[in-house]
Amino acid sequence: MGRGRGRGPVARVEWTADDFDRDRALAIDAFRRERLEEPLEDYLAQYDGVERVVSAVLREYRAALAGDRRAADMLVDPAQREVLRYLAGPPISMDDLKVLADAPAISARSLAAHPSIVARIRIALDPRRFPWLVAGRDPTDAESHAAVVATTALIASQRVATRRRTLGKQGQEELVRQALIATGFTEVAIPGNVIRTFAAAPAPGHFTREVVLGERKADLTVGLWDRRIMPIECKVSNSSTNSVKRLNNDAAVKATIWNHDFGTLNVVPVAVLGGVFNLNNLLQAQERGLTIFWAHRLIDITNWIESTRA
Repeated sequence: MGRGRGRGPVARVEWTADDFDRDRALAIDAFRRERLEEPLEDYLAQYDGVERVVSAVLREYRAALAGDRRAADMLVDPAQREVLRYLAGPPISMDDLKVLADAPAISARSLAAHPSIVARIRIALDPRRFPWLVAGRDPTDAESHAAVVATTALIASQRVATRRRTLGKQGQEELVRQALIATGFTEVAIPGNVIRTFAAAPAPGHFTREVVLGERKADLTVGLWDRRIMPIECKVSNSSTNSVKRLNNDAAVKATIWNHDFGTLNVVPVAVLGGVFNLNNLLQAQERGLTIFWAHRLIDITNWIESTRA
């Protein structure tokens, strides 16, 4: 384990660049194996599920432009609305769609109250996938088939990527939760899921999930044996570039805020990492007060927690 640093009852863990390089390689290897072993069935299931909706929307799109009722029906239906967002080049988000519509929400109620919302939405169609829609003509069979395949693949790929991130993070949180329970900690609920003071934090030997600590949400919050608070963020990254967002712009920012609000002697902000992380990002996050552990070796975090008994 890395060097200890700090003036707390038990020094925080600090890793060297060599330590980080070793664990980065192990985390990347685990990430690579997971991706290679990931079943194709998930993507195919997503593809098959959305293909029918894409075909239907493309058949009705020109008619919908001519009549607000059909367009409103497409916007209200979540599946068709998703397809509409992916007709743009590049695809637009739900927030983008609201901006285009100049509307706080796109729902049956809002469209009924403000029918002009439909008329305000003008999607910048992808001219490569939908040349016939741009030209205002009927598609050839080849154009229609190519457009359905390309659009369906875009949506299915995005759904799989979102599912990967969600399941990866949830799986990591569950691994940490099980590790805490195995070391003798008890999970508790916090009234209102908000911790503003030390008195509201989990007692030593207890932890809670998904609470707002001070002003920022923590995935897990642990009451250490020496009465300090350990907020834990679980982060999974699929690239070195993405690690900046996950680690430096999120977890490290929270660490700075928690250290400021609660004091560096009273709180130990932690990130449990999995996947691909840049060495410089790791060193920078650690320098900003974030203690780092790895999902592939949770024994490090449980051993450190146990050391706070002394």
